[in-house]
Amino acid sequence: MSDNPIHLAPQCSAVTSFPVRQRLLVVDDEVLILEGLTRLLATRDYDVVTANGGCEALIAIGKQQFDAILLDLGMPDLNGSEVLRFVSERGVDTPVIVVSGDSTIDAAIRALRGGAADFVRKPYEPEELLRRIENTLTRRRLEKENNHILQRLQQSEKWHRFLVNSSPDFIYTLDCEGRFTFVNDRVESLLGYSSEELLGQHYSLVIHEDDIARAEHIFNERRAGDRSARNIEIHLKCNPGMRRPRLMNGRCKSVELTATGMYDEDASPFEQRFIGSYGVAKDITERKQAEETVHYQAYHDLLTGLPNRALFRDHLGLMLAQARRTQQPLAVLSLDLDHFKVINDALGHAIGDELLLAVGARLRQCLREGDTLARLGGDEFAVLLPTLVSRSDVDHICRKIIQVLSKPVYVKGHEIYVSVSIGACVAPEDGDMIDSLIRQAEIAMYRAKSQGRSQLQFWEAGMQAPYSERMQIEVDLRRALARNEFVLFYQPQVDTTTGEVRGFEALLRWWHPQRGLLAPADFIPVAEECGVIVPIGDWVLRQAGAQMAEWRHAGLPPVRLSVNISARQLESSDFVDSVMRAVQIYSLDGNLLELEITETLLMRDFEANAIKLGRLSVAGVRIAIDDFGTGYSSFKYLSRFPIHTLKIDQSFVQELDREENMSIVNAMIAMGRGMNLNVVAEGVETEAQRALLQQMQCHEVQGYYYSPPVSSQAATALLGQHARGFEKHGQRVAG
Repeated sequence: MSDNPIHLAPQCSAVTSFPVRQRLLVVDDEVLILEGLTRLLATRDYDVVTANGGCEALIAIGKQQFDAILLDLGMPDLNGSEVLRFVSERGVDTPVIVVSGDSTIDAAIRALRGGAADFVRKPYEPEELLRRIENTLTRRRLEKENNHILQRLQQSEKWHRFLVNSSPDFIYTLDCEGRFTFVNDRVESLLGYSSEELLGQHYSLVIHEDDIARAEHIFNERRAGDRSARNIEIHLKCNPGMRRPRLMNGRCKSVELTATGMYDEDASPFEQRFIGSYGVAKDITERKQAEETVHYQAYHDLLTGLPNRALFRDHLGLMLAQARRTQQPLAVLSLDLDHFKVINDALGHAIGDELLLAVGARLRQCLREGDTLARLGGDEFAVLLPTLVSRSDVDHICRKIIQVLSKPVYVKGHEIYVSVSIGACVAPEDGDMIDSLIRQAEIAMYRAKSQGRSQLQFWEAGMQAPYSERMQIEVDLRRALARNEFVLFYQPQVDTTTGEVRGFEALLRWWHPQRGLLAPADFIPVAEECGVIVPIGDWVLRQAGAQMAEWRHAGLPPVRLSVNISARQLESSDFVDSVMRAVQIYSLDGNLLELEITETLLMRDFEANAIKLGRLSVAGVRIAIDDFGTGYSSFKYLSRFPIHTLKIDQSFVQELDREENMSIVNAMIAMGRGMNLNVVAEGVETEAQRALLQQMQCHEVQGYYYSPPVSSQAATALLGQHARGFEKHGQRVAG
């Protein structure tokens, strides 16, 4: 075979023969996420193919090749882990970037062990995701080029040296005394040494002080074959005179080392002479940084940098063990800011985050060295106070915290006053189990809130009972849908001029098997907290749609049906689709379906809510502002939403005899009429209230004056009797 490199030159073009436009496969079962990712990736001119689930992904992978795959983990038909296993078992040479909402460290570790090239958490920053994709594609390109070169040029020493010097890994050889006889060009970009500076030098020059002893048997490897060192992590020192970005601690690099001893092949098998070592060091600094970042995120709150619940539990476990040895008590505090939600809704989440940072800084000032401060989530903090002398120590620290937080906080031009409610329990007096102590402190904190806020409450026996009842309600709620225990009642909305029934409001009730018929106030707050409200809300939409279809098939006059929307529903990514599914399944006229949303809820995520409600309005669905007048929004912002109806809160209607309330209601009605909105007054119970509202030109009224909320059968009868008007004002309908 000729040594002339010209013979191989025509084939080298294959090294860079990759598609100019890189093709990505995006796999997710959420349509909106697929659309968003497609638009984002289009900005970088990627050729994007989408798959709505794991099964579609496998079909796409079988049909064509991709440069990278963006894969969600949680999918109903075939989850991301199974797709990863398929890619790995089939030997598909495509890097997979897992993009998942699962924030646990175990999910990231499982994905990386399953063969994923990278792991990105939802929600992500668009630029960060694009950077991760570009890095992965670059690594893939380099790996392909490196492998291709290796296959084609390994037969020639000249080409072999070229390959070694082009390798992304640091490659070296040592003589029998441990001095460098060869280093490739990678050493300069990795450690800042030129080849000339290292040749003839002892290998210890580049070994970190902590690894000198290990390096004697690894870096300077004498063993060969299966006994040689493989993928051993070790730290190398950078050239101290080199100016470079500060990676890790700025002075060393983490590498994965594979090394083997070299022996004189001309010697006899029984007298082989050791002539040196050969090694390859793969730079894993970025991987180590990523692992450290994942580990940090798993145990710290990303906003404040404080320990999170997991790390707080670890600290508490250690301190409990120490307390048993020293016989000294410790305390667990649960702290919750009072009325933080009001501040967040009124001033926005950005101001709320800045406030939490300021509160965290003030709390640190109140604590001793050795105390642990953690943020458990939202506006809830926890404190661990070890080595106490008595309960008076806890009382002293808590009084200091309450006093310090009572001073105003200045955030971006806003002067904000906050207070804190604190619950405390002491170990071992109140127990010595980690989760029990944390829970007891939280229950004591809730008791402090219920007794006036801005105070300290120690745990006492018996406080658990109300919360046990709440937990039982949560358990029962999760079973209620499957057991068909929910029911809708309907309250008519009546035209003030003609007495005609213009619509109904659908009101949820729960037939609890032990407690009987429960009103929303008895279970909706629990449903909101535990997330069950979303499937319940979907059930309400379907049930309301079925009722409207039943009235239509019965030949009854078409009337509007209003459905209340919860915070969790509106925030759900599936909200718009769930509403439209109900409209399509029951062939509803969108103009007859009205969604009631409170002012405060609308302002929680202004831009996102405006987009969602805009999509529904275009489809014909009506939007009503419920409990109008009790929120914190301005008319300027309300005008940005596609609103059709204002519902005046019953608190104003019930006190119409007060002059100031009459002026407020009159102004609300005038504003609604001026904006061409339908105005409905809630809570009308007397003829005097109805007459005043009619005089003010309020369009419709709702309340016990005409009818309480009634069953579907009674509502159907009422609609048949009074669709064209109540015969006389005040006629009641039996539930």
